[in-house]
Amino acid sequence: MKLTKSNFNLSCIDMANFLLGKILVRKFENNTISKGRIVETECYLGGIDKASHSYGGRVTPRNQAMFMPEGTSYVYMTYGMYYCLNISSKEPGAAVLIRALEPIEGLEQMENNRLKKMKNKNSSKKFKNIELCNGPSKLCISMDIRKENCNKIDLCQNDYLWIEEPGEKENFVVVTSTRIGVASAGEEWANKPLRFYIYQNPHVSKRDRKAEKNVEFPT
Repeated sequence: MKLTKSNFNLSCIDMANFLLGKILVRKFENNTISKGRIVETECYLGGIDKASHSYGGRVTPRNQAMFMPEGTSYVYMTYGMYYCLNISSKEPGAAVLIRALEPIEGLEQMENNRLKKMKNKNSSKKFKNIELCNGPSKLCISMDIRKENCNKIDLCQNDYLWIEEPGEKENFVVVTSTRIGVASAGEEWANKPLRFYIYQNPHVSKRDRKAEKNVEFPT
């Protein structure tokens, strides 16, 4: 079942945890569908967050989606060549970065998309399943998520990119860790526990073994 607008009416931190285990679905122009289970997320808290594109409450052409209604996609380019997918939460300027997926359907299409992106078009490389979406830019390539085709869209009101409940709910343990690649925001914000991932899932982009020692297991 596709998530509705009310499902996204959450704070950034709550949404980051809520999205774990949910299914990101991409329908391509050739009508094939790829799906991936969300296994890692990261929070950007808006105006107060020195690592956020919307720090200080600034609105720019680039980050407008962060101020749009909850459940809006925010796709931006990093390093001048890779895209990242975020979803706006209910706080203005706050969004959740989707960091990693566990591919579950349409893996051939994902691999084809990854191969197309490679500089050597004649490469015979074969991607392992765990290599397809174990990072924010990798999943965008695999799902063909770009600023031109997937930015500023309502994830509840379109037929080519959405999030849905898994067929069977699975119990899992969540690891709370620090974000990746935000050292320039300063020590305080670089060390905020704003990254969340499913414990022992091999598709996570980067494990934090120190944080994993503090995981609380259900009794």
